Amino acid sequence: MNNLLGRTAIAAIAVAFAGEAVATEWNVSVWGKRRAFTEHVEKIAELVSAKTNGDFTMNISYGGLSKNKENLDGISIGAFEMAQFCAGYHRDKNPSITVMELPFLGVSSLQQEREIAEALYKHPAVIADLARWNATILMPTPMPQYNVMGVGSAPEALTGFAGITVRATGGIGKAMGSLGAVPTSMSATEVRQGMDSGVIKSVAFPAHAMVPYGITEISNWYTTNLNPGTLNCPVVVNTDALDSLSDGERDALLGSVKESLDYYIESYNQNVMSGLNAAIAEKGINKIVYSDAELAAFRESVAGPVAAAWVKDNTAKGLPGQELLDLVTNMIAK
Repeated sequence: MNNLLGRTAIAAIAVAFAGEAVATEWNVSVWGKRRAFTEHVEKIAELVSAKTNGDFTMNISYGGLSKNKENLDGISIGAFEMAQFCAGYHRDKNPSITVMELPFLGVSSLQQEREIAEALYKHPAVIADLARWNATILMPTPMPQYNVMGVGSAPEALTGFAGITVRATGGIGKAMGSLGAVPTSMSATEVRQGMDSGVIKSVAFPAHAMVPYGITEISNWYTTNLNPGTLNCPVVVNTDALDSLSDGERDALLGSVKESLDYYIESYNQNVMSGLNAAIAEKGINKIVYSDAELAAFRESVAGPVAAAWVKDNTAKGLPGQELLDLVTNMIAK
């Protein structure tokens, strides 16, 4: 009788637990500190938790899970479920999306950058490219055109960049190299140390990174309208982790992308440039403005050859290089 009662009690407990939802917890790897660049990640975590009554939560780690250049590797082995990375950090790992990093594409706004990236991410070649890393792209990180901030002699004319070391990756690095600058690839978190030590004299960054990484604290000049290009930095999820979500959890995640990106763009447009301009004014940083004629000549000599080389290199890798480039440029031209 006692054994029967014991078995009955155990069975009752098992049934009770079987009916109880198991909470899902994802680890998210980003880097640096919370800033405009990560606001859509913060927002989607907030929305998903709210929509699932706290049963699906995200622990966002700023550098505690992985180095930023290794986030895609971490996703591939399931070290964490979600991460942000920039294509230019490792072009050979994700060549298909580096088309968005070609110089002087002419993207006019964060919203346009978002729309083009979202269309590109749906291309079968891009899906297959990221699948090699067991990764599914969740959403883009729309960023404005980069500009350059630095120390030492200011390049008042474009020829003044000759010999200046600059942190610049991807197509931006090639554009700066065409000016005679010496591009160096390093992660954003290494830049301030590189400038302090004299390894580099300047950095090509988007507006949101100049203040958080302390670049405005030590610089004495800033290009306001060079606009050589930008990085493409998607937020990805581990495909197995995505597939393992319940229907409700998946709907909460995917259904929160649009609102998170809307929030990100509104926040960026309202807050970032005002903060940067205030820091520039406070530090007395020289704002350099190049003439339209000087910039036009620069773009003409750089954009075409770099794009042609990109198509050739990536076609050789088995990607539809021209098709991907046309997708991007045709959307910009609309």
